[in-house]
Amino acid sequence: MRIDTKLAERTKKVKPSSTLALTSKAKKLRSEGKDIVSFAAGEPDFDTPDFVKDAAIEAIKAGFTKYTPTTGTAELKKLISEKFKKDNSLDYSPSQIIVSCGAKHSIFNTLLALVNKGDEVIIPSPYWVSYPEMVNLCEGIPRFIKTSPENNFKISASDIERYISPKTKLLILNSPSNPTGCVYNPEELKKISQLCVAKKIFVISDEIYEKIIFDNLKHASIASFNKDIYELTITINGLSKSHSMTGWRIGYLGAPQEIADAISKIQDHSTSNPASISQKAAFAALSAGDSFSKQMALEFQKRRDYIVDRLKGIKKISFTLPQGAFYIFCNISETGLDSATFANRLLEEMSVAVIPGEAFGRKDYIRISFATNIEEIKKGMDRIEEWVKKL
Repeated sequence: MRIDTKLAERTKKVKPSSTLALTSKAKKLRSEGKDIVSFAAGEPDFDTPDFVKDAAIEAIKAGFTKYTPTTGTAELKKLISEKFKKDNSLDYSPSQIIVSCGAKHSIFNTLLALVNKGDEVIIPSPYWVSYPEMVNLCEGIPRFIKTSPENNFKISASDIERYISPKTKLLILNSPSNPTGCVYNPEELKKISQLCVAKKIFVISDEIYEKIIFDNLKHASIASFNKDIYELTITINGLSKSHSMTGWRIGYLGAPQEIADAISKIQDHSTSNPASISQKAAFAALSAGDSFSKQMALEFQKRRDYIVDRLKGIKKISFTLPQGAFYIFCNISETGLDSATFANRLLEEMSVAVIPGEAFGRKDYIRISFATNIEEIKKGMDRIEEWVKKL
């Protein structure tokens, strides 16, 4: 008997991840023996440090394989609290910290806790692919602010003010940014914070790329400016990018107590605790300081500089210099192709994978990830240059 499936309406609003789709296509071609150069990765190509792996192995051997408290172990939350104080000048007590199954999970839980049906969420465009889909799942309404390369793809307080309505509940801010690599300076963040306080708008500050920052720039957390913006901000972070721990699925957030309590209840009845073993690994990662992430950031900057030099010689592609993360967002409008056509043809004809910009809200751009070794980058840039010249 055939059952007439009637899916929940919320699922119909959500698009599949085109970044994952193209990455899967590239992996399939590679498995068939094709020499694929992938500029699609959203994760560092460095291995997880051995001291982190060792901590996980020791946890398994010691039998630390049972449930932990929903919001994370006491020792890990205390360490995260100390990290927030040292790195971000933020006073979050352990009770205000939620450890989750990745920063993505932290963001989704926050949206579930704050967004009611019909609430508007302001999202700068280009944006990370999952932000609007998470808002849709929460039955909120994404409101996009289109940014420009002239301002390094950053929004200003005056930009936000033009989009505020009586239904505006929240702003999502990502610095350093995926896909553009833009970094907000303290003065820009202060002005945004003043507006959000005046209009009583919550802020999700996604700081997952905090440790991957270039040119001696300093990361600033918007919640650190004063008590008023602190009470409106949920600060998101994790270990995926800073310690190359994407598969370990450990993220965390700091939030005002009432919001943290609400998120805790959501996590109680969804995932419960993140993996116990991953929490031990995270404790080891955070205990070791920043030496690993600093070395990784230096290598990423060298790769960025190489790609930038190569892109300067390709006439039909323009770009804005990324200040952090490991992506370059490139304008390909002069090629006459939209981003999906560009990306698919480049993969099929030259065996190079890039992510089409439409996944981030811009059909005239592509995202190039430099989370791959320099030999692969050289090979891939050779192929792109050769291909674009023929268009």
